[in-house]
Amino acid sequence: MLSTLNLGILAHVDAGKTSLTERLLHTAGVIDEIGSVDDGSTRTDSLALERQRGITIRSAVVSFVVDDVTVNLIDTPGHPDFIAEVERVLSVLDGAVLVISAVEGVQPQTRVLMRALRRLRIPTLIFVNKIDRGGADCQRVLDGIAEKLTSAYVAMGGVRDPGTRAARFLRYGSGDADFRKALLDLLTERDDALLAAYLDAETAAPYARLRAELAAQTRRALVCPVFFGSAITGAGAPQLMAGVAELLPATAGDGDGPVSGTVFKVERGAAGEKRAYLRMFSGTLRTRDLVRFGARGDEAKVTGVRVFDGATTVDRTAVTAGQIGVVSGLAEIQIGGVIGEPRPRQPRSHFAPPTLESVVAPVRSADKGTLRLALAQLAEQDPLINVRQDDVRQEIAVSLYGEVQKEVIQATLADEYGIEAAFRETTTVCIERPVGAGATWETSRKGRTDTEPFLATVGLRVDPAPVGAGVAFRLEVELGSMPYAYFKAVEETVTETLRQGLYGWQVVDCVVAMTHSGYWPRQSKPHAVFDKSVSSTAGDFRNLTPLVLMSALRRGGTQVYEPMHRFSLEIPVDTSGTLLSTLARLGGVAHTSAVQRATCLLEGEIPAAQVHRLRQQLPALTRGEGLLESAFERYQPVRGAIPTRPRWDHNPLNRKEYLLHVVRRV
Repeated sequence: MLSTLNLGILAHVDAGKTSLTERLLHTAGVIDEIGSVDDGSTRTDSLALERQRGITIRSAVVSFVVDDVTVNLIDTPGHPDFIAEVERVLSVLDGAVLVISAVEGVQPQTRVLMRALRRLRIPTLIFVNKIDRGGADCQRVLDGIAEKLTSAYVAMGGVRDPGTRAARFLRYGSGDADFRKALLDLLTERDDALLAAYLDAETAAPYARLRAELAAQTRRALVCPVFFGSAITGAGAPQLMAGVAELLPATAGDGDGPVSGTVFKVERGAAGEKRAYLRMFSGTLRTRDLVRFGARGDEAKVTGVRVFDGATTVDRTAVTAGQIGVVSGLAEIQIGGVIGEPRPRQPRSHFAPPTLESVVAPVRSADKGTLRLALAQLAEQDPLINVRQDDVRQEIAVSLYGEVQKEVIQATLADEYGIEAAFRETTTVCIERPVGAGATWETSRKGRTDTEPFLATVGLRVDPAPVGAGVAFRLEVELGSMPYAYFKAVEETVTETLRQGLYGWQVVDCVVAMTHSGYWPRQSKPHAVFDKSVSSTAGDFRNLTPLVLMSALRRGGTQVYEPMHRFSLEIPVDTSGTLLSTLARLGGVAHTSAVQRATCLLEGEIPAAQVHRLRQQLPALTRGEGLLESAFERYQPVRGAIPTRPRWDHNPLNRKEYLLHVVRRV
């Protein structure tokens, strides 16, 4: 039985990731002719927009066999605006190849991706691409890897004639003394037994043992072997494929175990049917199986299964552990959804959520309903665009990672749905974090009144939590003190209400504890049915909770944080003074600088709200020679005037206004 390896290809945009995918398919004998990104003929860039723009927007899967391993290769977007697509893929990978350009070297997105790979302990090979391009400098790339990515790397070979079409990758072997020493030094740092054997032995450590230990440490994500080559000429591709089979972990999986899988991509077919791309971790999923999925425990029957075979998919009766398949019939499935049994430790979010937002409206008012439906379907494919309906102002807003993503959404609406849409100016999305603890509680003492219209007792305390902890809800009352449905109503409403804090931004990193609970038991008038005027309902708890929660939040207070981007600037040396002044005016700070001949390299931080403005001014400041790259780094407290966002709910911070709307609606 063949083992399976689910392999991700990750890179900074334009490092040659999609071209490398084509080259590997050709080397494996899957395709006869290599497609071109420039010509729009690659197998993994199938969307019309991808072919037009020459960038990957949606992840795509292809398959090939090397030795006795079936490799499912997932090509991911490189542009930072589509980092959410990469995040979903990371949760299903066995290993990864991180592609770096031999010309540009380690770039901002490369560092973001490597941090995520190391945090998740995903075994990784590094492939330095474009050794045939002018300006290729392999030693500079290795220095960049050591300085910015990891010191635990080893070059698996050298490069002859770099920067020319004749560039070749020469793999080191047992006869290369320097390579054996580099391997030994690297591996003994992480293996005391190997170090002891080496120190006690009268002869050098056997090369076969060094290779076996290299594979073992690579599979444990302790070290990163580095290969070199060119996706265009094919140099280094066979050696990389051999390295994938030798060094990365493949598994046959437990096809007889309990069904467990994770959905990492959702798309719709020509007839509008939903198709879920999933990685099976355990068990076997068959056509016509009735499966449970999602947090709510929904059930549905599988109507079709396809698995990957080369550059296409083929119909099968089942998808089994270790494999990636495309499943039909699960109409309510969502990205990130779990099929069957959840894994013991589900991976947490790896990247920051979008930090930008824009209001979108149809050019033709008659398209308003169609636009809402189209955006809902796009949110199925990318939940982080977070379509937000503002019922107060009758507006629709979407969350974004950048301007390119906004242009892609606009083009998709036009091409696939026939909707001409206009976007307003992009604004920055801040967050709120609690400053201190705050608590309060409310109850209806005399039944329903104008000032106490809800038959419910709710007490809540909000406590700050560590950065990155998210939002947690817990009970400090007896679970049996009232029906479970009422507790569930409070918990769900807490999550929804925290989407807007005291200043209108989402509240994160806090623990909400329920400290008081109570309800009015179900009652009926004589010879009548249930009377909700004297009995509690889940609606009472849903309507009261926002008032209590916002009151507790106000007592503890919140701090607004703005997103900061890490930037990398490449500019002419003689323009650095002017640019540093502009950076200061925009709130940016350059932490490092380096001069290489006539070029100055600046790295630092700048508020996300100012990145677009800096990008607009850069051509004039640098005679059109400046190059700016940026990526989210962290949140920092807002200095000066606190930005606010208009509320789109019935404003529980204003009790009179809230009751006026909610009671009338009830």
